Amino acid sequence: MVDCNVKNWQGEEVGQATLELKVAKDETASHLLHRAVVRHLANARQGTASSKTRAEVRGGGRKPWRQKGTGRARAGSIRSPLWRGGGVIFGPKPRDFGLKMNRKERRLALRTAIGSRAEDMIVVENFAEQLPQPKTKELASALGRWGVEPNQKVALVLVETDENIYLSARNICYLKIMRADSLNVYDLLDADKIVITSEALTKIQEVYND
Repeated sequence: MVDCNVKNWQGEEVGQATLELKVAKDETASHLLHRAVVRHLANARQGTASSKTRAEVRGGGRKPWRQKGTGRARAGSIRSPLWRGGGVIFGPKPRDFGLKMNRKERRLALRTAIGSRAEDMIVVENFAEQLPQPKTKELASALGRWGVEPNQKVALVLVETDENIYLSARNICYLKIMRADSLNVYDLLDADKIVITSEALTKIQEVYND
């Protein structure tokens, strides 16, 4: 169980919130989180790198010179991997780097990641009405009032992505907006601070509490 103080737009504590999730055991948590992060990064790879073998490089159909009598090494094609402009030996080809992980393990890893960041979690009231129009400066000032230091990586967790919040946040390079029902282990662990609305905290409890 995690108890958090809820802050308002001005940064004042106005209440308490509780988050109770089933997490992994201490002896297996680090291994589980490592697997989840490796899977996330592997699945993010495009796998589109491609090089041409000697069979795919254009040209090279004619033997460059006769086999014997020239004093030079024998050669059958100008597209040999030994030649400039030739094919590539064991070069990359399009492939799928995706790794599999059981659904229950993925959800357990996510709950464990959330629980492990309890000390760096800042719970705030819903502040959509405080931004009637996009204002990057206002949102940046609010982050400072909530306890975020300059240039700390911040994950802002919301129930729904409000347009004015999105437009206010998109020019803050260290801030990333995430929806409460589509979190991932990597971004939760990568952030220095996690700012989450009280509504999003309730949504996490509903979605991920098995």
